[in-house]
Amino acid sequence: MLISMTGYGTATAGNGQMSVTAEIRSVNSRYYEFSARLPKHLQTKELELKEAVRERIKRGKVNLSVSMDRGNGAALPVHVDEEAVRTTMAVLRRLKEISGIEEEVRLDALLRFSEIFSPEEAEDLPEEEWALVIQAVGDAADGLLSMRSREGEELTRDFRERITMLDDAIGKIEVLSRGRSEKERDRLRERLRALLTEEKIDPARLDMEIVLLADKMDITEELVRFRSHTKFFLEALDAEVSEGRKLSFLLQEMNREANTISSKSYDADIAHLVVSVKEELERIREQIQNIE
Repeated sequence: MLISMTGYGTATAGNGQMSVTAEIRSVNSRYYEFSARLPKHLQTKELELKEAVRERIKRGKVNLSVSMDRGNGAALPVHVDEEAVRTTMAVLRRLKEISGIEEEVRLDALLRFSEIFSPEEAEDLPEEEWALVIQAVGDAADGLLSMRSREGEELTRDFRERITMLDDAIGKIEVLSRGRSEKERDRLRERLRALLTEEKIDPARLDMEIVLLADKMDITEELVRFRSHTKFFLEALDAEVSEGRKLSFLLQEMNREANTISSKSYDADIAHLVVSVKEELERIREQIQNIE
């Protein structure tokens, strides 16, 4: 089961007096990365929220946003710093005096100074409010996971089609390569004997060198390994957990075999098929980067 690393989830939890809304977005990343935009009185809870999301999301760059809407009459989780208010008012009155402004200092001017407010300590957060936060974040993470899973299903279908195309191309290369070693030996033997006389080289040594050279051009092992990698790739698609790293490794090995086949092949038809194989591998590689 493949899981994409790209997705979005949102959820709201409420109790009649207040509501909490959580939004989670994720994109691909090599590891689990977490960032959050939280109300001030929740900022010390970021680590707990990070772990709560991590229970569902194992890999990806995750961004969480939490907002709280309190009904009329609900106490705000902040208190006024009276000393900061007095100090700020004194500064504003002094500025008024220096500037010669006759207008009275208004409340809206005072509210521009965030220093007059301070959040309640995290431990003072009511349990029922924290429960709403956890519920909203958990539901949003579930929604994100659901979206990532659906995208993973689409990618799985796409990968199966592309692996089928790769197997077809490898099958054509196998057909073209049959008897190729013998043909290469004959071709090399004729070429070398046309250049060298029997008096200058030992015929037995010449035949041995031709056999060794022809064997170096044999691509049978590479074709077998390539098919083995595609087999394990398809098995990984059916695994119970998303195995993006394993798929990435297998893809690298397939690309390695394709490069070796290309370097050993002097046949134009085989070279053309290898190019198409490498193009498909590149398309798969781009998609695998988004798999958890």
